[in-house]
Amino acid sequence: MENNREKIVVRTSIIGILVNVLLASFKAVIGLLSHSIAIVLDAVNNISDAASSVITIIGTKLAGKAPDKKHPFGHGRVEYLTTMVISVLVLYAGLTSLVESVKKIVQPETPEYTSVTLLIVAVAVVAKILLGQYVKSVGKKVHSDSLVNSGEDARLDAVISAATLVAAVLYLAFGLKLEAWLGAVISLIIIKSGIDMLRDIISQILGERIEPSLAKDIKDTIRSFPDVSGVYDLVLNNYGPDTYNGSVHVSVPDTYSANDLDDLLRSIAEKVYEKHHIILTAIGVYSVNTKDPKTIEIRTAVTKAVREVPYIREIHGFYLYEEQKILRFDLVVSFDSPDRKKTYEEAIAKVQALYPDYEIHATMDTDFSEED
Repeated sequence: MENNREKIVVRTSIIGILVNVLLASFKAVIGLLSHSIAIVLDAVNNISDAASSVITIIGTKLAGKAPDKKHPFGHGRVEYLTTMVISVLVLYAGLTSLVESVKKIVQPETPEYTSVTLLIVAVAVVAKILLGQYVKSVGKKVHSDSLVNSGEDARLDAVISAATLVAAVLYLAFGLKLEAWLGAVISLIIIKSGIDMLRDIISQILGERIEPSLAKDIKDTIRSFPDVSGVYDLVLNNYGPDTYNGSVHVSVPDTYSANDLDDLLRSIAEKVYEKHHIILTAIGVYSVNTKDPKTIEIRTAVTKAVREVPYIREIHGFYLYEEQKILRFDLVVSFDSPDRKKTYEEAIAKVQALYPDYEIHATMDTDFSEED
């Protein structure tokens, strides 16, 4: 599966390199002959795209290396680093282009367009649109941020080339010299694109929540086991695109023996890996009291009370220690709460008011895949 993904990414990147080098060559010659700074900068941008594709190939190859003693979880995060390099390259290309455009604004040159020039630029627009759609669709299919960014950048290039074409038509029709100014606008667009790409990849490296849809699918898979009454605390650690290790808690009846529990947890881990290709390195257990009517009654009352508090998403891990007069449970407080600690304390106060004779041992918990 991983080898197939690598081949697809490499093949798509090679196509991008060939197309960009070809377009850059034509644009560079046309730009120099016609004294068009906008077309020259467009050619430089194509070379930058080709370099990005080379980096994508290198990153994909390095990320595909097998785990070793020093990196037991593999090398998948290399792809995030190469995406960051691509973002910096785009940003650098934009800044360099802006400097050159400003120079041409101060010391303008008269462009010399021909019908061949305009035809080639028009063909380049169509080529970049098709390339962008193709690369981005493949990137989404194989979950490659590098390809998605390259595809989006190619579509942006098509807009830039189209703007260059419009500037040429305006010059031929009305004598308006917009070349240098258009170059500056193009540069600013490239700079913004580089900043956006850099911000997105830094966010991923810092650690983003998993997609709520993926979390729901995994929880549904675990809930498919008849005796699992709840699935909580799903945490997935990302080690590269589509590479996760994680942990989860499940609620099971207190009648389970150690052998029954061992068999259930092994089955859960196997099914999650089979369906989602995710390794659950740990599965914790919450024991659900099924024999003591008083525990069931108190659990129901506590659940009702805390759910009345805004921003409390759920309660789990409930256990009653009757002899010690202790109530133990976890409270999941939403990130939407303006003050999570205050929300937590309000819920505890409601429970304490219901059961003043009991000591409350509650943990403020987090749903790491909380939906918007």
